[in-house]
Parts: sequence; C-alpha cells; structure tokens
Amino acid sequence: MAKFNKKKLPSRHTSLGPDRAPHRSFYYAMGETEKDVLKPFVGVVSTWNEAAPCNIALMRQAQSVKKGVRANGGTPREFCTITVTDGIAMGHEGMKSSLISREVIADSSELTVRGHCYDALVGIAGCDKSLPGLMMSMVRLNVPSVFIYGGSILPGTYKGKDVTVVDVFEAVGKHSSGQMSAAELRKLELVACPSAGACGGQFTANTMACVSEAIGLALPYSAGTPAPYEERDKYAKESGKMVMNLLQRKIKPRDIVTRKALENAATVVAATGGSTNAGLHLPAIANEAGIKFDLMDVAKIFKRTPYLADLKPGGKYVAKDMWLAGGVPMLLKTLYEGGYIHGDCMTVTGKTMKENLKGIKFNPKQKVMRSYKNPLSPTGGVVGLKGNLAPEGAIVKVAGLKKLQFTGKARCFDNEESAMKAVQSRKYNDGDVIIIRYEGPVGGPGMREMLSTTSAIYGQGKGEKVALITDGRFSGATRGFCVGHVGPEAALGGPIGLLRTGDIIDIDAKKGTINVRLSKKEMAARKRKWKARKSDFGSGTLWKYAQTVGPAYLGAPTHPGKKKEVKDYSEI
Repeated sequence: MAKFNKKKLPSRHTSLGPDRAPHRSFYYAMGETEKDVLKPFVGVVSTWNEAAPCNIALMRQAQSVKKGVRANGGTPREFCTITVTDGIAMGHEGMKSSLISREVIADSSELTVRGHCYDALVGIAGCDKSLPGLMMSMVRLNVPSVFIYGGSILPGTYKGKDVTVVDVFEAVGKHSSGQMSAAELRKLELVACPSAGACGGQFTANTMACVSEAIGLALPYSAGTPAPYEERDKYAKESGKMVMNLLQRKIKPRDIVTRKALENAATVVAATGGSTNAGLHLPAIANEAGIKFDLMDVAKIFKRTPYLADLKPGGKYVAKDMWLAGGVPMLLKTLYEGGYIHGDCMTVTGKTMKENLKGIKFNPKQKVMRSYKNPLSPTGGVVGLKGNLAPEGAIVKVAGLKKLQFTGKARCFDNEESAMKAVQSRKYNDGDVIIIRYEGPVGGPGMREMLSTTSAIYGQGKGEKVALITDGRFSGATRGFCVGHVGPEAALGGPIGLLRTGDIIDIDAKKGTINVRLSKKEMAARKRKWKARKSDFGSGTLWKYAQTVGPAYLGAPTHPGKKKEVKDYSEI
C-alpha cells in the first residue's frame, strides 16, 4: 500500500495541526479513526436519485468505489449531487432545466470538493447531463480523478423485438395518427424499460459513456456493462483503487484531457452514430482544460470518421449488444488500427491508449461493430453544417438517413409547444422545414431537447418527409432530418429568428451547408425590424443561467474556463 505525504495535499487544510482539532472531531463523529483522518480524502460523488431508472443503481456502485479507495490507502467521502433526467423532463417546460443541470452538477461537485478540501475524486453518473457535468468538474478541479458510468438499462421486449423508451416516444406519434390503439400503447409502455440504467440506445448517456473511455477518464470496459449486472461493482471497486494510484503518480485530468484525447472522443461519437449533444459537451469539457475545441472542430472529426457501430436509434442494436460484442475497447482497437485515433494519450490506467489496446483483437463474427475496413458508411453518423442560416454552425445526425439533402418551405414556430401542437394535429405538409426557435441557451433559456416533437413526426411516418431546424437541441434518441444547435440563436438576433413561413431552405449534409434563399440585403432589412423578445423568466436559476451562458458552438459554457484561471485548486 502506497504512503502519501498529506502535508502536500489539499486535505491538510482540514485535518493537520492543532488548529484543526475541531475539524477532526467531525470526522470522528462519522466513524473515522485517527489513522483514517491522516489518509488522503477522496470524494466519491454520484448523481443518485429516484427521478428515473438511470440513477437508482448508482449508490450501490458508490459503496464499491469506497471499498477500492480504502483498499489502496484512502479515506472516501461520499456525496450526491442533482440530476435532471431528460426522459421525465421531455416535452414540457421541465426540459429547460436539463442542460442547466450540467452546470449545476459541475458547480456543486466543485464546491463540495473545494469546501472540504478533498484530494481526489471518483464520479459515478447515470443520465445524460450528469456524465459531462462530472467530467467537467474533474477537469476543472484537476485533482486525480476517475469517472465511471452507472450502466445502461436492459432492453424491453415487445412482440418479440427489443425496444427502448424511444419506441414509446415514437408510439405516441403513431397513436396520434391512428396507427396504434391506446391499448397497444399501454402494452408497450409497460415493458419498454425493465430495469435500472440509462436509456439503452446510442443516445446521449451511452454516447458520453463511450466518450469517458475514449477520452481516457474511465477504465477500459467500464462503460459497457448494464446497470443491473453485479459486474459493474467490480469496475467501481477498481475505479476506487485506480484513483489512489493516480494520486500517488500525480496524474491529473488535464494530463489526460488533451487536444488529442478530445479528438479521440469525437471520433468514437462519430463511429457509433452517437448523440448530437456530444457537439455541446466536448467543447464544454475542452473549456475546462483551456483547449479550443468548438462545434466545428468536432464536426471536422465527424467528417473524416467511418460509421462503424450499428446502434439505435439509427441502427439495430442497443448498448448491451455492444458490450457483449466486445465493448468500447474493441471499437477503439479497430479505429486505432485504421489510424483514426491517437495511441499516445495518457489514461486513468496510468498507461497510454495504445498500451491499453495492446491485447485486444477485433472479433469479425459479431454483428454490432464493423471493422474500419468495412464501415456502415465512410463518414461519421453526425455532420456539422454552416451557411447563412447558421454562421456559427449547426449539427445534424445522419446515421440511418436515406438521403442527405433536403429543400423545403419554412414553417415557423417560436417555441416547442406550438410546434408539437401543429404536429399532433398534422398541420404540416410533406416537404416542410419545421422551424423551432427561441429555444437556444439564452432564449429558452436552457436549450431544450425536441424528442417529443421529432418522435411524433417519426411515429406519423414523416421522419424523412420533413426536416426540422432549431436553435435548441435534440435527444440522442432523435432520428430523422433534424438540425440543431443553430447559431447565433434567435434570442440574440441570429438568422433563424429572421425566417418567415414560406422561406425556402436548403440543407446539404454531404457538403455541410445550411442556407436560406434570401439575399444579404433582405436579411439585413429583416434584422433592422427584429426586436428582442422579453423572457418569461425574470428571476431564479433559469434567469441566472441566461445571464452567463455562452454560445452553443462553444459548448454553452457559463464561465471562462482554464484560460482565465488564476489558481489551480489541486495546488492549494
């Protein structure tokens, strides 16, 4: 067991010297011994709650992390932070809280660690925004850290086929169009989510779980095992042990999260046809490290990466299938062999990515992942767009799409609710481009996901017969020709706020362009007449977020990041 010099660690401020006798008394009250108090303090944070199945297995795993910390000479200090679960928040005003929760998770974890002077951190997350939120706090604090995903849900079974919650969302559209009875909808909703764990397709949670391994902050294979399986506890315990090894070797998150590591992460998103939300979260993580890596940088990686993993919503399989087929390491191995990822990046194992992948062989007999030599398509499942409608960029998920170009007439809505009402009453036509605006980071505020609307469209059989453009964002479960993260957003006078119903819009995911057929003169004339809208939120957290949040293409950050940092917490 390693010995640590506590005189050089942050926890010395709460545990060493005669003047810290009151502080030590608090630790004795919680059952710690004098020897325990002299060991490094390791924060063990989880986003456990009973909001959704994504989070209910996390506290169990936290206990295993604590065992690992104690086994390698540390004293664990468990705490929880919040989550807003998108599946519950979806389709109503609650979704305004979702992206904001990422910042609250990062901020609250930072404050807990700072306030109690912890020396290292292990984070366990289960739902969409909690994964990047905890990774952001790790990079921000820059204390030795290990991330561990809480695991995916098991697939449900309906009429002999695997189903996920997205099938239920799409079933709502089928029901509204008379294609599914209320009785069938009830049968589906009762079986779609049979266990603990995050949504099972390559939606945002599983996308960011793959990112955690690719970026080097999580142990190999830890992202894949489903939440109910006790094997997760093994990875949790090893994560606790590993953080103590990192503390001994003084390997910190900013040693791991480099420009190359971020490129590796973006590569895995593209190769799995992952969530467009990664285009928001990777720049936010980069901001914490002081690295310029914006939406279009992410898009460049997407453009050169082959699409290899046949995962829902664009493909056939769920997270459990990918785990059984060989998990993230096997995908990383074929990407490395193809020259698509950097092998010299440090990881939480204390080894490089190349060293981690040394003994792994690609299994050609499984059907979930393709070799880089035989991709599902030559470019990634997510594409960046730019043009006069999105000067700062936009993003579209093309995995599973049959056509990559779309031209149609704009049908404008100034919030998701009015668009959803129109969709449910089928007040739109084939060939329309549905515009949902004033839903950006500032305008929402909170940059809502549009899964309810996009799923209803798909459920009505119109998924590729219409397009949808928003300055908001999409769930990782969204499919169809859906363009999000359009910037500048409408609330700031961006071009999307100048559109009128009937304007002709051209989207080309092959060329990476998005344009409205209006002259510069006409756009300028409309801009002069445009007036900022008054927000519905004049106080509270949503108001506070709108005052500080940056643009979507930079990850919607709420602070300047490392580039303005004066003092590194890990060095206090």
